[in-house]
Amino acid sequence: MSPHLIAALRADFPLIDALTALQPLGWFNPAIAPVAEALADVGLTQDDVDDASARLARFAPYLTKVFPETQASGGIIESPIVPLPAMQAALGVESGKVWLKQDSHLPISGSIKARGGIYEVLKHAETLALDAGLLKKGDDYSLLASDALRAFFGQYAIAVGSTGNLGLSIGIMSARLGFRASVHMSADARQWKKDKLRAHGVTVVEYTQDYSVAVEQGRRQAQGDPSCHFVDDENSHDLFLGYAVAGERLKRQFDAAGVLVDADHPLFVYLPCGVGGGPGGVAFGLKLAFGDAVHCVFVEPTHSPCMLLGVHTGLHEGISVQDIGIDNVTAADGLAVGRPSGFVGRAMQRLIDGYATVSDETLYRLLAVLEQTEGWRLEPSAVAGFAGINHVLEAQDYQQRLGLTPQHLRQATHLVWGTGGSMVPAVEMNAYVARGKALLEQG
Repeated sequence: MSPHLIAALRADFPLIDALTALQPLGWFNPAIAPVAEALADVGLTQDDVDDASARLARFAPYLTKVFPETQASGGIIESPIVPLPAMQAALGVESGKVWLKQDSHLPISGSIKARGGIYEVLKHAETLALDAGLLKKGDDYSLLASDALRAFFGQYAIAVGSTGNLGLSIGIMSARLGFRASVHMSADARQWKKDKLRAHGVTVVEYTQDYSVAVEQGRRQAQGDPSCHFVDDENSHDLFLGYAVAGERLKRQFDAAGVLVDADHPLFVYLPCGVGGGPGGVAFGLKLAFGDAVHCVFVEPTHSPCMLLGVHTGLHEGISVQDIGIDNVTAADGLAVGRPSGFVGRAMQRLIDGYATVSDETLYRLLAVLEQTEGWRLEPSAVAGFAGINHVLEAQDYQQRLGLTPQHLRQATHLVWGTGGSMVPAVEMNAYVARGKALLEQG
């Protein structure tokens, strides 16, 4: 992007200067619209989410067979919700109640990517097996674990570009089915994730560049191989729908826990955001499940605020954080994305209430406080959501625009989406916590 154009953008969008200065900030979108109107932007419907949910149910017998850790849930990959009263007190949040959605503890790959990533691989496998006459929709899908089906899937390849967690879910699931799996990993990806993939028989291709290069190389591999399916983190509707199933499930969990969500009891959901597929898909499902009673906020590192930049300027994937002088280097490896998904940015641009940014130092402090107060251990990117709560509670213009009164806020639920961490090796997690504690001691 030319310096002249960047200068013009800075004049039109003064917020860019604050982003370039790496200032943690919150921006609430003036273009949000009622769900009944804005859902038309997405191009997907409740029927599409229902179809995804039914497909996951069909695969449940297979998953219980090949991943014993899913047996307790009957082959459904889902995470608990837990209240965080001690963390809430430590954060000084006096309005509403703070909860954690523990996608950090999802089975198989230990992150939110166990939703969309695994779903897309399963859908691709189903399509191939159905088309080959090796499977019928009424069958017991555990037959997919047979040697014959594994040999069949071995004729095909799956590729993906990733900063880490999506690669884990795609690689582990693809290899278990029998696919030839390749994960193209950016410079941000942690070594333990690469090691884990290789231990599952996945080919890991490493790059010294960032996420965008890894995705482009994965796409190029697939284009040169007609037997290869490329999981496109930037544009995939299947990934998006796999995430979206979370909405209806969360509604059932809140009902079971006696948590009321309606116009008088708003729900604020804080989602860490990288390229946007995971938080975008989850937010879509939440909007279908809760309508206008749910308010979604994306939280990004100060060094990688790609979705905020794309939506705020209206340029979406046409602008990157590097274009405005930001390096896209962050400890939140899962969020280290410089250019957002244009599909998600446009689809959700009137459905996401706000965007916030958070520094790496704050992420370390938050994960240390969470460990001290509640005993939960999440990786840096997974605690980003906590940084969004005070932005909502302090944004009076936003509250007035939506008609959110102090009474509404007292009755609100704040749900932080914990996106990963349970599979981080103890040595690495101990180092995260130690760094956070050291920063807390410094004040």
